[in-house]
Amino acid sequence: MSLDSVRAFFAQHAPDIAVIVTQESSATVPLAAAAHGVEPGQIAKTLSLRIGEDVVLVVTRGNARLDNKKAKAALGGKPRMLGPDEVEALTGHPVGGVCPFGLATPLKIYCDISLRAFDIVVPAAGSTHSALRIAPQRMAELTQAEWVDVCQEAVLEAAAAE
Repeated sequence: MSLDSVRAFFAQHAPDIAVIVTQESSATVPLAAAAHGVEPGQIAKTLSLRIGEDVVLVVTRGNARLDNKKAKAALGGKPRMLGPDEVEALTGHPVGGVCPFGLATPLKIYCDISLRAFDIVVPAAGSTHSALRIAPQRMAELTQAEWVDVCQEAVLEAAAAE
């Protein structure tokens, strides 16, 4: 169902974007990078966070780490990761396939500025064996995401030096 909801989202909003299904799992950043032939930073990982009573999704580059102080300031409260069952119930996607497309529940979406380091990023597409290639700006536009700065600087600098 989850992969189908992502396909339906793109059929309606961006029919030019194809969902890629692989035999290899892309449930983690290293697996996804290997399956799609990109560096780990290009994997657009989607974090499911609770901020007070609200649940939000934050999409970051694959090798970035959330900076709790920045996230608290940008998102208006201390972020807490959701458990796998809650993630799937709210997004409709299993952990490892979570993305900001085709969501079961309307959620506020944020994109971290770390994604802007790439022309193309590879987010999951609703399952642990699916993904797509998209420009970060287009992803933000399609999901009505707000750009934020919530990742640790040291990780970004180290990644940029790679």
